[in-house]
Amino acid sequence: MTDSKHSNPEPADTVGAQESSAAPESAQQKPQKESLLGNLLLNIVIPTLILTKLSGDHWLGAKWAIVVALAFPLIYGARDLIRSGKVNFFSALGVISILLTGSMSLLELDAKYIAIKEAAIPGLLGIATIVSLYTRWPLVRTLIYNERILDTAKIARSLQSNGNESAFDRTLQQASWMIAGSFFVSSALNYILAEVLLKSPPGTEAFNEELGKMTALSFPVIALPATIILMLVLFFLFRRIGKLTGLKLEEIVVQQ
Repeated sequence: MTDSKHSNPEPADTVGAQESSAAPESAQQKPQKESLLGNLLLNIVIPTLILTKLSGDHWLGAKWAIVVALAFPLIYGARDLIRSGKVNFFSALGVISILLTGSMSLLELDAKYIAIKEAAIPGLLGIATIVSLYTRWPLVRTLIYNERILDTAKIARSLQSNGNESAFDRTLQQASWMIAGSFFVSSALNYILAEVLLKSPPGTEAFNEELGKMTALSFPVIALPATIILMLVLFFLFRRIGKLTGLKLEEIVVQQ
């Protein structure tokens, strides 16, 4: 009787250990996906409504409307940084951009400075993409050619066995120039949009309404063309990888 009660004490502990080790592993395998609806609401829809509808003196007023409107994308970006547990360069840049827009608006600087800022950030990203080609960390590997999207280990083995590593390096360079081009297009569109819409003096209800319209139009006018270009770059890269490795698309894309 004593043996039957005490001969196998491990199972409960083992199961508990397995469950505790499996929990973080499954959490790592299934990261929380970003909500597209939440992204659009907090970054575009809500700020636009606040700036265009609540900037009057009988509501929030011009300055408080800017503070409240920009708080939504700012909190969203900060939450993304905290949730990921590490500094994401593009999320951090978005937070900085929001802070600059808010500061310039509250200080009532001329609208041309906002236009310059709007153009400068994607323009600097385009330059950084090109400069990164001459470093050990090209940005194309961060944006597209990474382990989250592609099975880079399998691709590297196939490239080596086919002797196409140099040809693939040239492909990555071409993709980098395409990505840089998308940033430069974004930069030009940002500047044009700001110049066309921001006409009223900062610190006024009319200026806030124009800023709200610029926020609303930023998605169809700027984000969509940039996304289309990025999709074309992905198509080009996938096609070249297939030719250089002999692998099919489903063999190189990481299964989500």
